[in-house]
Amino acid sequence: MSKSNNPLKVVTGVNTRWSYVNAWEPKSINGGAPKYSVSLIIPKSDTKTVAKIKAAIEAAYREGEAKLKGNSRSVPSMDAIKLPLRDGDKERPDDPAYANSYFMNANSNTAPGIVDADCQPILERSEVYSGVYGRASVNFYAFNSNGNRGIACSLNNLQKIRDGEHLGGKSSAEEDFSTEEEDDFLD
Repeated sequence: MSKSNNPLKVVTGVNTRWSYVNAWEPKSINGGAPKYSVSLIIPKSDTKTVAKIKAAIEAAYREGEAKLKGNSRSVPSMDAIKLPLRDGDKERPDDPAYANSYFMNANSNTAPGIVDADCQPILERSEVYSGVYGRASVNFYAFNSNGNRGIACSLNNLQKIRDGEHLGGKSSAEEDFSTEEEDDFLD
């Protein structure tokens, strides 16, 4: 089984953390069409994944120059368009989950495949949540919509590697009910 060498496709490293996970049902963001989505938090120390992402963004820029140019006289430079890889230390300085990390949002009109570390399908929705560590398969492409130009990231598939602390302060049912104390709610 050989893997195709698609310069626009990246599979992230195992220490990528998932946030804002909408992998089971599409969700509308800002009134747009409902999409499946996830925010991928990539440690800056994962230089291999970061390098692959930067190379794929560059490839998407080169492949999409005509689209990015649109009706303009020239193709805008990379620093003049929206790019998907963002710096968590700069854009989310008050959120410890984004410290020393990059992040990018990936979405799709179709549901991603979701598997565990052994590549077995995950069917239990509670297994996939904001805070999980895993790999993501994504593709990069150029867009030009109403003068809004850049490189975007589409979501292909997800592989959960290990559990992590829930992001967003939500506790699990197991955590909430693990004590044997009963509150007397009739007082």
